[in-house]
Amino acid sequence: MILGKFLSALPQFLILLSAAISCYLSAKNQMKYSPAKTGALCMTVLLPYSVGAAALHALLNIDVNLILFPFLVLSFFLYRRTVYLDFPCSLAIYVGVCAIETFPVQFAYAFDSFLHPTAGAADFSPEAALFRFGLSTLLLAAFALPATRKFSWVVDRLHSPKVWYATVTLSSTFLLFNILAVPLSYSTLHTGRMYWLFPLFEACALAVLTMFYTLFYQIASSILEQAELKERARLLKIQARQYRTLQEHIRQTAKMRHDFRHSLRLLSALAEKGDIASIRTHLVEYETSLAQNTPVNYCVNAALNALFAYYREMAVSAKIDTDWHIDLPDPFPFSELDMAALFGNLMENAIAGCRTVPEDSRYFCLTTQVRHGNRLYVVSTNSFDGNVQKGKDGYHSTKQSGTGTGLVSIATVSEKYGGQAKISHSNREFFVDVVLKIETSEKHDMKITPEIRRTT
Repeated sequence: MILGKFLSALPQFLILLSAAISCYLSAKNQMKYSPAKTGALCMTVLLPYSVGAAALHALLNIDVNLILFPFLVLSFFLYRRTVYLDFPCSLAIYVGVCAIETFPVQFAYAFDSFLHPTAGAADFSPEAALFRFGLSTLLLAAFALPATRKFSWVVDRLHSPKVWYATVTLSSTFLLFNILAVPLSYSTLHTGRMYWLFPLFEACALAVLTMFYTLFYQIASSILEQAELKERARLLKIQARQYRTLQEHIRQTAKMRHDFRHSLRLLSALAEKGDIASIRTHLVEYETSLAQNTPVNYCVNAALNALFAYYREMAVSAKIDTDWHIDLPDPFPFSELDMAALFGNLMENAIAGCRTVPEDSRYFCLTTQVRHGNRLYVVSTNSFDGNVQKGKDGYHSTKQSGTGTGLVSIATVSEKYGGQAKISHSNREFFVDVVLKIETSEKHDMKITPEIRRTT
């Protein structure tokens, strides 16, 4: 009797393994540890728990759900500790997986009612438990490919808490419905046509939920693609502005070359008179004019060079003292859009922070440097008024509710290239340190270290 209960309960708890795999498939690019280490951690926790929980059910006759539900709540917070996802996104994935996993349970109840018509959910048979475990494995296999290829792409790029909370609401609806629809007595399933309607309804509900997730992916993809096109258009607009600046520089240079013969005549006349002071004054004036009309070349990448020039001009207009030292790898190994998002958000936030203090206290120091041949370090320091909003999930925007989108974007890009972003502040300075991996052929510690001297 006890052995039968144990064998019946064990597969019901072992289903947590397939659920855990499902949770990590969509977050495969946001895992804090390697898949092997994450798998080892899950096995270390879930296997002893499954055996112990099944034994507890068999010995004390405690309902499986009463043992399972508290652990599901606890395991969510354990899941959060192993991924870089924010709370809304991780909750949406977790609740979505739980909702999907309730369907094998319902089909298993229908199967168990066929084998044991006079029993009920409390007398779940070992055959039905194995049937449920098999269905759960089949669902995992069916959703594995779209989860890793499609939904992981959305998870990496979509940072909208409202959208993720909306999916949590719908997934929770299906989850709660299946919990409430558990047949306590199988005799209810053998009333009229209920035996056939119950699995048919559950199959339709699963199809509807799958269609919702498919529609969610399509809408999210459309939103993200529109955002990418908008970012490309903004970058092209900045490049066009830089192109006009270069055209103006060419025009001014041509004019200066044309007028240079007059300067030579003036210098020749001053030299004949021995007026060295006037010669020096004219040369200084000419050199100043030449420097003012020469655009700064920050890097070889035309798009990023235009971006740096755009924000440098913005900083100068805001009376911000800038100290920039830009060194980027050549050839450039990163996506222009990713780096435009990283540097654009970084510079925009820094300039916005500088504007919160008096003009004589505004400064923005930015250094990018390639070290060890395979790492790009980005070190940013800017003055600000010390006003921050910070929660457990990081810095929050002071301009709108929720986590700051710019800082999230910086962290996302750094993680995409195998690095990390460290964000901190003091009473009057805001710091952003980023390290990106350029090559993966050699293993190096990617921890941010103070190898680049921060200057203020």
